[in-house]
Amino acid sequence: MFGMSWADTIRIALMGIFVLVCIALTIIVLMQESKQNGLSGAISGAADTYWGKNKGRSMEGKLVAFTKALAVAFVVIAVILNINF
Repeated sequence: MFGMSWADTIRIALMGIFVLVCIALTIIVLMQESKQNGLSGAISGAADTYWGKNKGRSMEGKLVAFTKALAVAFVVIAVILNINF
């Protein structure tokens, strides 16, 4: 197909996926709440609240898990794209 090898086709597809992962990672990070409670959070013991114990099952917990998955995908695709094949 127009003189492109299979490696060129894979590289173009990975670049497209990489761009989508970058955009999604940026949006997900911006959607997350700030972790900075200041001095009041340290004094009141915010980790012992119902919210602190069930944070993994909330929307915020899902955003954190999705951020980690996208970060891993970002690094893996970046390494693959840097290999000259």
